[in-house]
Amino acid sequence: QVQLVESGGGLVQPGGSLILSCVASGDYYTIVAMAWYRQAPGRQREFIAIVTREVTTNYAESVKGRFTIVREYDWSTGYLQMNSLKPEDTAIYYCMARTQTGENYWGQGTQVTVSS
Repeated sequence: QVQLVESGGGLVQPGGSLILSCVASGDYYTIVAMAWYRQAPGRQREFIAIVTREVTTNYAESVKGRFTIVREYDWSTGYLQMNSLKPEDTAIYYCMARTQTGENYWGQGTQVTVSS
């Protein structure tokens, strides 16, 4: 099993930046992909970004060019660098890890609020 803990959320002004972290423990060496999702009030959880074992990345159109996903080589920690934040980026951000056996694990989420 893999345990995930996100941190780094908070209140930021429009145009500002934040770095979210996702610390993995347990069988983190079995992770083959790590992703970030977000859920705004009254909306479904949506995909934001993913990084794979081959270090390929993919982003939602809404964040492409503004957000960057990276990971430590050993999968112990993942990061989401968020620049040029907009009010519509306000949401709870969740880290997800997929293992070699196809299981998905989720963190508890961290709140990001973009407001002046």
